[in-house]
Amino acid sequence: MGFDYKKNRVWAENLSIVMQLGLTMAGCIILCFFIGRYIDQWLGTRGIFITVFTIFGVVGGANVTYRQILEITADKSDAKENTSRPKDGNN
Repeated sequence: MGFDYKKNRVWAENLSIVMQLGLTMAGCIILCFFIGRYIDQWLGTRGIFITVFTIFGVVGGANVTYRQILEITADKSDAKENTSRPKDGNN
């Protein structure tokens, strides 16, 4: 008794999209946090670059996630458009 992909295809695709968006956002924030931490250690400052770069990570991650959502929704609307149009070539 395993996972039946054919029965749960929509559910699995939606789960993968949500996971992709979450990991993209978290990855941007974590990467920018560690860049800020490295710069703070290098310059001997006390957290200013961690704060600034973490904010950059949040804004950048939100931007990338927003563009991914637009791309996903555009793909779905294009697929719906293509199935509703007649394919006889006389448009």
